[in-house]
Amino acid sequence: MRFEVTILGCGSAVPTLLRSASAQYVNVLERHLLLDCGEGTQVQLRKFKTKFQKIDHVFISHLHGDHFLGLIGLLSSFHLLGRTRPLHIYAPSSLREIIDVTMKASQTHLNYRWILYDLNFNNKEVIFEDKLIQIESFPLKHRIDCCGFLIKEKKRELNVLKDKIKEFSIPLAQIPGIKKGKDLILKDGTIIKNQLITKEPLPERSYAYCSDTTYSNKVIDAVREVDVLYHEATFTEEKRARAKETFHSTAVQAATVAANSKVGKLIVGHYSARYKELDDFDKEISPVFNNYQLAYDGMIITL
Repeated sequence: MRFEVTILGCGSAVPTLLRSASAQYVNVLERHLLLDCGEGTQVQLRKFKTKFQKIDHVFISHLHGDHFLGLIGLLSSFHLLGRTRPLHIYAPSSLREIIDVTMKASQTHLNYRWILYDLNFNNKEVIFEDKLIQIESFPLKHRIDCCGFLIKEKKRELNVLKDKIKEFSIPLAQIPGIKKGKDLILKDGTIIKNQLITKEPLPERSYAYCSDTTYSNKVIDAVREVDVLYHEATFTEEKRARAKETFHSTAVQAATVAANSKVGKLIVGHYSARYKELDDFDKEISPVFNNYQLAYDGMIITL
């Protein structure tokens, strides 16, 4: 039951030798997702041995270059590698024009269809779901339209105890109903209560991705009580004025979001290139929220 996030890049604006631009690869129950696609993402996908050719859904938070400039190259590579399945892209509507113009200028005709779904920058919205997972977008507070993404498992069915299947010779036809909470009815009419033959499923897991945003109470509401929150922390408190000017967050602000939204764990990233060392981030976050990690390229988060 895999739910893993690979940090492909945790830098901001200008990539460095230590940190690539923003991108994350998510494998949730063998649904392969890409969150943002900064410059160099396809190299990082190879470097960290992801199953990148299985990616069917790409989520672009906003149209600043460090979050989407790697997408055109990735689309081209999918084409050259023989992809024929459709690719679903969730992004600001202007990305459609950017892709069209680039493909036209380079006379590139992809072997596969790409479908772009316009993001809603005003309200939280379900943008993808199937029988096992649901993905929501929610507005962030940045200099341009920007969305965060919340990936969560749907509630699992009850588990039927194997020894009870044998003990009561439970017919296969009744198992789907029992998983949904129905009692077992034996051939002689005897009713076996559901709680005697089932156990509760594992709790659902959730992951929220906040790419670029200044501190916002709306973000706190959107990510409340998620298991793991990735929140940008571009600056330390010394640069709070610069953070406000550029609509980014400080380490303390990211930690405050985590504390106020009562998340299980905080991951911070999107560091400004000015920071070679991250000791000050540790010093500022730990007094506010103690269950955290500083992101690094290649980091794997297992939920």
